Amino acid sequence: MTPRPQRDRLVRAILVALIAAPASAVATADTDTRAVELDAIRVTADPLGERSVEDLARPVTVLAGPELERRQAGTIGEVLSTTPGVANADFGPGVGRPVVRGQQGSRVLMLEDGLRTADVSGEGADHAVAVDPWRAEQVEVLRGPSTLLFGSGAAGGVINVTTGRFSPLVPVGAQLDGRAQYAGNGHDRQANLAGDLPLGDRVVLRADHGWRRSNDFSIRGFQDVDQTEGFRGRLQNSDIASDSSSLSLVAGGQRGFFGAGVSRWRTDYGIPEVFDPQRERGDGSDEFERISAGYDRLDLRGELFSPLRGVQTLRLKAAHTRFDQDETGFEFSRSTGELEDTEVEARFVNRESELRIDAVLAPWAGWTGVLGISGNDRDFFAEVPDSDEEVFYVRPNRTRTAALYTLQERELGPVRVEVGARVERERSRPDDVAGAEIEAVTLADGSLLPFPERLPARRFTPVSLSAGAVGDLREGVRWRTSLGRSQRAPSPEQLYAFGRHPAAGTFEVGDPDLAMERYLSLDAGLSGRHGRLRWSLDLFHTRADNHVFLASEPDPDGGLVFVNDIGQRPGEGDTATCVPGDGGLCRFRNQFVVNTQADARFSGGEFEAGWRLTDGDVPTVLRFGADRVRGRLAGGGGLPRITPARHGIGLDTGTGPWRASLDWQRVSGQRRTAPGEAATDGFDTLSAQAAYVHEAQGSTTTVYLRGRNLTNADGRLHQSFFRDSAPITGRSLVLGVRIEYGP
Repeated sequence: MTPRPQRDRLVRAILVALIAAPASAVATADTDTRAVELDAIRVTADPLGERSVEDLARPVTVLAGPELERRQAGTIGEVLSTTPGVANADFGPGVGRPVVRGQQGSRVLMLEDGLRTADVSGEGADHAVAVDPWRAEQVEVLRGPSTLLFGSGAAGGVINVTTGRFSPLVPVGAQLDGRAQYAGNGHDRQANLAGDLPLGDRVVLRADHGWRRSNDFSIRGFQDVDQTEGFRGRLQNSDIASDSSSLSLVAGGQRGFFGAGVSRWRTDYGIPEVFDPQRERGDGSDEFERISAGYDRLDLRGELFSPLRGVQTLRLKAAHTRFDQDETGFEFSRSTGELEDTEVEARFVNRESELRIDAVLAPWAGWTGVLGISGNDRDFFAEVPDSDEEVFYVRPNRTRTAALYTLQERELGPVRVEVGARVERERSRPDDVAGAEIEAVTLADGSLLPFPERLPARRFTPVSLSAGAVGDLREGVRWRTSLGRSQRAPSPEQLYAFGRHPAAGTFEVGDPDLAMERYLSLDAGLSGRHGRLRWSLDLFHTRADNHVFLASEPDPDGGLVFVNDIGQRPGEGDTATCVPGDGGLCRFRNQFVVNTQADARFSGGEFEAGWRLTDGDVPTVLRFGADRVRGRLAGGGGLPRITPARHGIGLDTGTGPWRASLDWQRVSGQRRTAPGEAATDGFDTLSAQAAYVHEAQGSTTTVYLRGRNLTNADGRLHQSFFRDSAPITGRSLVLGVRIEYGP
């Protein structure tokens, strides 16, 4: 038998050979346009008004058209998972949290049509991003210093999903867009129906509805990283049920347009965990957690042309969101295996309003730019509603933010210069809490940290400054660079957490005295076009002072410290008389993590290239992408959950109505870890797609077959909090159809 390391290298070599062979080409004839004419794509999140990708001094990735269609998946994290600089921190197909350049959570700002999604995905590794990617017409990823113009929460990056709901373009007739697909892995069923109905020449009504249902997904091998018996080949408690819908009305004219819309999103999914209450096949858990979440949202959009002297365009964006999430525990009997009790162990409530007004100014002294104001009012808490006492994961708090920002650019000979600034004023006011069940926790140094009943309000004034330039180095080669100094206020969970987060399996402690994070970021890039070759390289370095992160505490044996539901360690308080097998407060099922502040450094780069191998009736494009990020503490030591290096190649082709693609990606092992954090091994994935497009008068029908993880690789995402209990999903074949009707 061939040794496994040699066998793995042989498999990778065969995959590379297959992908590099034009004869085995698979994907989209239109991908040729994507690889060569990327600068035709407009960035809708650009404050100056939808400039092209190559006009920007900051690195931007835009997925649209056939490229977005090829990557379409159930979560936004999965859609972006092969984009250089962006990774997915999921623990199954129900949650897809994007990680940008090694940073995630509240540092990655999620936008839909230019405004925050207003979910709680930044407050927990187990929380879904409230975006249905099937509604997306375009997905934009903005990185680098000037992303801070969107707010201090954008320290890692900005991801904007545009749906077209508020486009002022009125079609000449009714349009319908219907999709449906079935994936064998998990019996995953998804469908979406969207339509545009013109109500005259200047008014259009838009509606859509999305639906998804699945069973548990299959994996290769065991679910837990150290599991040796029990269920094999199944990711237990990974099923999903989700729905989304929206209704929008847009009216426009020569002076501008105004739009209003309502939307709703609901999801229910499990937190994967080995479940075997009677221990018939191993030492599994006698309970599991499920999350049900949803929002109701009202959006307003408006745009006026030449409303005032000196103002070319005035834009208004506003939204109000009511978001709720329950984390429910299901407990079963060890003796009978039957359900004994259900309990809502944590309830998240978020009421958030946002307003943004941008004024695109008329040119003055050679400068063009935008001046804007924004405001955000957020009322948030996370409680344990079924408890008789006051128990919180994050105490109730209200955060109000007001900001003034500007972005200006000017041509200086062959160079375009861009400067930006943003000043925020943020006030976070926590509620008083009396009679809390959790009295105190013991820290790593042995000191006792009591639960604070009263905390003062915190006020922050983050200031962000950025400067960038873009120009031609020589014919066919373009350079860009940007430098930014920014500040970020700590998020409410980093300040006020003090309790169990059940679905995440953690007991988190915040620090109400945290200082603002300070960032100094440098980004430099080159892009070129040489005949059939198109390439782009971006390098970055970020100095993050007072960086806040969740630090795990290592135990004397090299593992991690776990506590019971009220933060007690083994031998403390109620645990003093515990014996093996006891339940209740004798169960140490929560990883103890503390929001810690220290100076950190992030550095790395991304590279993309497209080489048009053939033209004519069978155009073929070879793609390559790679990224790497290093996150470390300035005083030495690694940061937790940093994305490992990745690289991959792909091939796109097509002839007539046929399109096809093939993609291989290598995720390297991660050996640079934080104290108490285990290393992860690397793995390879192979994906393919074939599609047939039939065009008739007034309609287009696309039938496709996709293969995901065709080699059935067993891999774990180092950037995921749940990697030890949830590997990547196994091989899956997806059959789908899309029908577009209308002029």
